[in-house]
Amino acid sequence: MTHERMVIAGGGLAGATTAKTLRSEGFTGPITLLASEERIPYLRPPLSKEFLLGKADEDSVPVMPAGWYEENDVELLLGNPAKGIDARNRTVTLRNDRTLDYAKLLIATGAQPRQIPLPGGELEGVMTFRTFEDSLRLQSLLRDGGRRVVMVGSGWIGMELAAAARSYGNDVVLLGLEEIPLSAAIGPELGNYFRALHEENGVSFRLPASAAAIEGKEGQASAVRTNTGEVLPADIVIIAVGVVPDTSLAETAGLRLDNGVLVDSALRSSASDILAAGDVANALHPFTGEHHRSEHWANALNGGKVAAKTMLDQNAALDVVPYFYTDQFTLSMEYSGFPTLTSGIEPVIRGSLDDGSFIAFWLRDGQKEQGEVVAGMSVNMRRVQKPIKSLISGRVPVDVTRLTNPDVPLEELLPGD
Repeated sequence: MTHERMVIAGGGLAGATTAKTLRSEGFTGPITLLASEERIPYLRPPLSKEFLLGKADEDSVPVMPAGWYEENDVELLLGNPAKGIDARNRTVTLRNDRTLDYAKLLIATGAQPRQIPLPGGELEGVMTFRTFEDSLRLQSLLRDGGRRVVMVGSGWIGMELAAAARSYGNDVVLLGLEEIPLSAAIGPELGNYFRALHEENGVSFRLPASAAAIEGKEGQASAVRTNTGEVLPADIVIIAVGVVPDTSLAETAGLRLDNGVLVDSALRSSASDILAAGDVANALHPFTGEHHRSEHWANALNGGKVAAKTMLDQNAALDVVPYFYTDQFTLSMEYSGFPTLTSGIEPVIRGSLDDGSFIAFWLRDGQKEQGEVVAGMSVNMRRVQKPIKSLISGRVPVDVTRLTNPDVPLEELLPGD
């Protein structure tokens, strides 16, 4: 296989990590990485956090330095993504109609912002948020302050962007379909905790409410009309209502799809020699025995490593505990676990929400006295995610009284201790 081409369709973290891992695992054959954007592969989390806030520069965003690809003999084609796959003949066609043979092909096309058909959606000042260019544009609009911002969407990205906009001194109103922001992800108690943080920093909420239309003057957005009839003045309207996996390329290969590209734990798709990783992949997780699609950077990073090893016919599985983090105002949060196992379950709290530093744990099936930890969220606490992940992966019932007692070190609760 050392003289057969590996093709990576997607220029994000998953794709770049796959290329890097192929080389570190000793593959010396040709590698071609196809990117839809004109930028070298970069990290997305800083776009809504430190980079947007001006706390990190452009050099901190790339996955690897620009020179890495040439130095490691990786053909990087920017602005020339794949547009079609012939799975039978193992070829991929590029936007410029070039055709490449492949030994193995990775689909890492990510996701695209969910679109909602709104009257006035074409007006200047209305935007979605996904790319580096989006972050640059939004930073330029926000940094002088004094703008009226309406955020449509109360999920993690919507809350992060609202915090950034308010931190620059803009007026911010946030719309969401939930009565409590983030409650679908972390429950009402913790959702209200985040809401209170935002309100203390000057963010206004309209919940539940959605945008019905965007009004404008001379081509520029001037207001958002909600489904309740309220008219909210707006210079900037940000639509942040989630993303959908970009399966358009996978469809050309006839792959099995269901909320993304269905793959096994080794990230193999329904077609021989085609894999999928990152936001677009709906992967079987050994922990739950179910398929999970994750839109967070840790999934892309770990998925890229697993994909490369599978492409080299090594034994590999994406079996790590999912992880993500968020920064909003003075709050720093990290979360490890399986959201599908926490639905409808109230967490137990280690520490106090009033102190602004705590851990929330979710136990399997909502067990109250003793149970297996399936997710853990730490707020303003350092170096606790490693034992939290060990608690989850250990699958050992834990006494809730000890779990919620800050005086009991987490390490004492780990399996075998």
